Amino acid sequence: MSQPVVIITGSSRGIGRAAAELMSLRGYRVVVSSRSRETAEPVAEAIRQRGGQAHAVACHIGHEEQLDGLIGEAVDHFGRLDAVVMNAASNPVYGPSDQVDQKAFDLIMRNNVYSAMRLAHLARPHLKAAGGGAVVLVSSIAGLFGNRLIGVYGMSKAAENQLVRNLALELGGDGIRVNAVAPGLVKTDFARALLDDERMVRYFETTTPLRRLAEPDDIARVIAFLCGEDSGWLSGQVITADGGLSVTGGF
Repeated sequence: MSQPVVIITGSSRGIGRAAAELMSLRGYRVVVSSRSRETAEPVAEAIRQRGGQAHAVACHIGHEEQLDGLIGEAVDHFGRLDAVVMNAASNPVYGPSDQVDQKAFDLIMRNNVYSAMRLAHLARPHLKAAGGGAVVLVSSIAGLFGNRLIGVYGMSKAAENQLVRNLALELGGDGIRVNAVAPGLVKTDFARALLDDERMVRYFETTTPLRRLAEPDDIARVIAFLCGEDSGWLSGQVITADGGLSVTGGF
């Protein structure tokens, strides 16, 4: 059997990059994707320099035609598709929901929810052709609790969690597993607004049972698990990876 192929959106940095590097080490051929090929190519080249196989593809998840192009180029380049990791997301507003206008609301929902649904359906025939496979969404514990700072983003992640359950039913007959990981606060540029808020950082560090923030590698390992054979009997699940924060009652 040839090496499996995984697409990872938003993989030029942060969680996505950590997942791309880890999955390459575990034998996957990796399609590194971000809005521009210029930001994705250095990650792909670093993987190739370590002996892995990687291909960079530009894809803005808010543009449906680019989602189609991402799937097509991945299959054209590597000849198959075994897993899709939907890591790219948008959150342009840090503050209460009365600061979110319709344009920002639509952008969050389109990029975080519709694009994931659409990408899963575009990938479906190729995953089926490979004998089934895995779809993994990167959700957030913001989708599990109410909050005053990233509420609409949290709404989109709650919708993603329901999307996981729906897709698990719709795609399961083709042998495709659909799951998500819901991280707590992770040290990434995407979470910069939260990380720049000293009160929030102190809260997470003192409230999280493991007494630290997550590193991108912490989440990458869960993603790799959900893509691999060890999670072969899991589908429709949202795995909370938050250092135990959710058992304290939220944030």
